[in-house]
Amino acid sequence: MPRLFSALEIPRSIAERFTMLRSGLSGARWIDPENYHLTLRFIGDVDGATARDFTNALGEIAVPPFELQLNGLDSFGGNKPRALFAGVKPSPELDSLRRANDRAAREAGLPPEGRNFKPHVTLARLRGVRPDAVATYLERQGNVAVERFTVSRFVLYSSRNSVGGGPYVIEAAYELDDAYDADGTGNLAYDRDLAEAFGIKD
Repeated sequence: MPRLFSALEIPRSIAERFTMLRSGLSGARWIDPENYHLTLRFIGDVDGATARDFTNALGEIAVPPFELQLNGLDSFGGNKPRALFAGVKPSPELDSLRRANDRAAREAGLPPEGRNFKPHVTLARLRGVRPDAVATYLERQGNVAVERFTVSRFVLYSSRNSVGGGPYVIEAAYELDDAYDADGTGNLAYDRDLAEAFGIKD
């Protein structure tokens, strides 16, 4: 069973801007731009019934589209840096969508998220990279600015890579709308293979 997580996609124009920063940090393992994303709710490896219930619960989320701004670079890990990421400007709308994803997970029988939500887009994995090298890189590149973008949907990704960083596959997409369909179909557009695997009915 693949690992599952819900996330926002990153527009191509912004991903291309970040690819221009993929140098000057020896030892960084750069994420491919097509795998950039902002995780909303990590699920991990679950059985088919739980995956089906989570997929259906995500389809019931009613949140209007909103604007989002990525905001400079930073790193996780302190004196043992492990990842380079782009941060996100505070967004009540993003927080609302994240909470809705967490509710969907709990409705599917999953435990509450144990970590504080720090929205970010991972750009590189770091292993054996010196803290001073990361500090120098951030001093030079950390103030990168990118345009705001409209969040009009979120997606359910799967991954079979145990290391992280992709490749990720979009298994379902959920258009943002502040109204839920009365017929119960919600805003779910899902992959037919996923539907068959999880027993989702049209």
